[in-house]
Amino acid sequence: MANPDPNRFLKRLPIVVGGLGAVLLLINRLYSPQLTESQARADVLGVILSAVLILTGLIWQQVQPRTPDAVELIGEEGFILAPDLSDAVKTELAWASHLLLTNTVTRSVVVYYQDKILMRRGILGEKADVTPGAILKRVLEKHKPVYLVDLKVYPGRVEFDYLPINTQGVICQPIGEEGVLILGAHAPRSYTKQDENWIAGIADKLAVSLK
Repeated sequence: MANPDPNRFLKRLPIVVGGLGAVLLLINRLYSPQLTESQARADVLGVILSAVLILTGLIWQQVQPRTPDAVELIGEEGFILAPDLSDAVKTELAWASHLLLTNTVTRSVVVYYQDKILMRRGILGEKADVTPGAILKRVLEKHKPVYLVDLKVYPGRVEFDYLPINTQGVICQPIGEEGVLILGAHAPRSYTKQDENWIAGIADKLAVSLK
């Protein structure tokens, strides 16, 4: 599981301080026998400061959401390439998979092209063969990516039995019109839009190389 956010108390501090200040201002007002002009001005200023602190805390909670819990994927680490590939293609696949495994939450990479597996790398599932199910077939037919943000909630997860059994998220990115780049993540909801754009760019480059 992911470690708790070490800044979680700091993020909540403005809300706590702002709320405490508002409560103290209210108590002070209730126990003041006579309200002076200077006290009224101080109360207004105090209310504004408390509101700003509370609003700052709420914004921090939204802008800095909790990091999704990550897991250790079940399986053995490996790097398997189809034996009939050229050295240039092998180099290209090795380069692309290395970037994905070291710069994103991806922990398992599968390249499926022209009805066969060209590469499996990272944490490998027990099953070595890819049998396209409804999701993979749709990607191959429509040539549009599919991102399953939290795999366990999708009934179609059963078709990804060639990935580790506790894979948390999956991206199926088309490689041209004949293949799919399949990525398994160790945390749900963890790919950013920037990651998705970058993955699409890598898939496009692979499509050119594989032709």
